[in-house]
Amino acid sequence: MHESEFLQSNSVVVQGRAGVLLVDPGITRDEMAALAHDLRGSGRPVVAGFSTHPDWDHVLWHGLFGDVPRYGTSRCAASVHGLLSHADWQARIAVGLPPEYAEEIPMDLLGLITGLPAGAARIPWDGPEVRIIEHQAHAPGHAALLIEEHGILVAGDMLSDILMPFLDLEAADPIEDYLAALRLLESVADDVVAVIPGHGSVGGAEQVRARIEQDRAYVVALRDGGVPDDPRVGPSAPLDWLPDVHRWQLQQLARRS
Repeated sequence: MHESEFLQSNSVVVQGRAGVLLVDPGITRDEMAALAHDLRGSGRPVVAGFSTHPDWDHVLWHGLFGDVPRYGTSRCAASVHGLLSHADWQARIAVGLPPEYAEEIPMDLLGLITGLPAGAARIPWDGPEVRIIEHQAHAPGHAALLIEEHGILVAGDMLSDILMPFLDLEAADPIEDYLAALRLLESVADDVVAVIPGHGSVGGAEQVRARIEQDRAYVVALRDGGVPDDPRVGPSAPLDWLPDVHRWQLQQLARRS
């Protein structure tokens, strides 16, 4: 695993027989180049990539990783391809980039994802079985990955210890989508010895269900219009802008009702 300076973003490297599977590489040009050099120097070329969802910080790539298959779910690929179909796609993405990193984020290979067949259950590569657990919660076609023989759950933008749930507010039923996704992750929790969120700290086996319960409590509080007892959005929030995002999510949900 490699942790970026930006928002504790985690890239995951899975060792295969001929090389490695690289999940959600990022974030800056120099970070990705350093990761590529480390992998090559240890004789582990990148043979495949996977993006857990179509947000810009999860569909990045660097030429030093090589021209290899980069996968995502069919809905993930459709979403990012839809964005790239606009002539001004770079400007659309630039609006959401963190200003302090904007010049360091390579855009030339962003989003070149091959969508796997709808309902695909495994990543096609020569390495450990990696189960795709697709759900609709944070973003279209979002997927967690379970590296079964090692019990590692790569959670994408779910189960973070520093970020509360960010709902896909363009979905028809974002609350139920998120709760259903948590139930799906809960169904594999007994097989997990460590969870790696897209942003935040790695959690051990005891953390998996605890994070699921914390996220469920937050989403239920959003649904009921209550005040969540959640340190991620309280006075001691790890990032000072998270309470504002929480209030914005409440406002958006209220407008839908």
